[in-house]
Amino acid sequence: MNNIRVLAIAGSPRRHGNSETLLDFVIEELETDSCITVQKVILNDADIQPCRGCNACEKLNYCINHDGMDTLSEQIIEADLIILAAPIYCMSICAQAKALVDRAQVFRSRKYVLKLPVVPLERVGKRFGLFISTAGQDWDYVFDAAVPVVKCFFHVIEVKNRDLSYLMVRNVDEKGAVLNHPTAKDDAIALSQRLVQTMKERLCS
Repeated sequence: MNNIRVLAIAGSPRRHGNSETLLDFVIEELETDSCITVQKVILNDADIQPCRGCNACEKLNYCINHDGMDTLSEQIIEADLIILAAPIYCMSICAQAKALVDRAQVFRSRKYVLKLPVVPLERVGKRFGLFISTAGQDWDYVFDAAVPVVKCFFHVIEVKNRDLSYLMVRNVDEKGAVLNHPTAKDDAIALSQRLVQTMKERLCS
């Protein structure tokens, strides 16, 4: 079969922190399969400027901000699995990841205003998403505000809710704390294995 293309986005401004460590657990497991090709993007280095709210994309079908999103948009479209890893800051995803979500407005305009396909029609229903997040707080509701934001992002890039997975670990505040979490690494590996199996089944059909 053709390679399964994975785009792994490390959204945290802190390199090698807890959310990126979880992301790396997933990447390492995915890369044990010869059918998987992973491209990792460090969002803090990608030059993604905030959305201007100008709605020019509703007429132009592209964003008038020309920055790192020019390249990242194409990578998002080409990928079979898009992974967004972002920590919780002040009860939602960090600013770098939120800027990415806001800049996905161009996909919303393409899909709903211009009535154009975001991806080729034959790939609709064959794209997958994974949201990875960590939070320092141990509140059971700490991810509640982030999940709708992430669902919005994946929805406009043609990842259906049924094909969106989550790996969210709370009560890991200090850098490296996730390494001592009793189940985080095993959960990441198990989820990666399930994703590979599901993607192979769907993409080969």
